[in-house]
Amino acid sequence: MPKFVKYILLFLLFGLLVLIRVYEGELFYDPYLTFFKNDYLYVDSPRREVLKLVSFTTLRYLLNSVISLGVLYVFFKDKSIIKFSTIVYLLAYVILILIYLYFVINPKQEDYYLFFNVRRFLIQPIILLLLLPAFYYHKLKS
Repeated sequence: MPKFVKYILLFLLFGLLVLIRVYEGELFYDPYLTFFKNDYLYVDSPRREVLKLVSFTTLRYLLNSVISLGVLYVFFKDKSIIKFSTIVYLLAYVILILIYLYFVINPKQEDYYLFFNVRRFLIQPIILLLLLPAFYYHKLKS
C-alpha cells in the first residue's frame, strides 16, 4: 500500500473515532455523560434504563473496537496482530462490562471515581492507545 493511501486511511479512521466522540450525545443513550461532567462526587446517580444503557455502551465499544482494529491493520498489516488484538478487545469487553454492570446496578458515591474510569475504557478507544505503541515497540525489537 502506498504511503499516501496509508496516511489517508489512518486519517479517515482516526476521524471516525473523533466523530464518535464529538457526536456521542446524539448517537448514544448515556445519562452518565452529563453526570460525570458535573460534580458527580457529591450527587446521586442519574436515572437510567439499564438494558438500553448497556446496549448503547456495547454498540459504542464495538464501533471503537472495529475502527481501532482497522487502524492497527493499516498501520502494521499483520493479521497475527489483528487476531491478538481481537482477543484483547473481547476479553477486555467481558471483564469491563461485568464491572460496569455492577456499578450501574449498585451505584455508590464512593465508587463513582472507579466507575468513571471503567466506563472510560468502554466508551473511548483507550485500548488502541495502549496497543499501538506496544506493537510498534515489539516491531522495532523484532
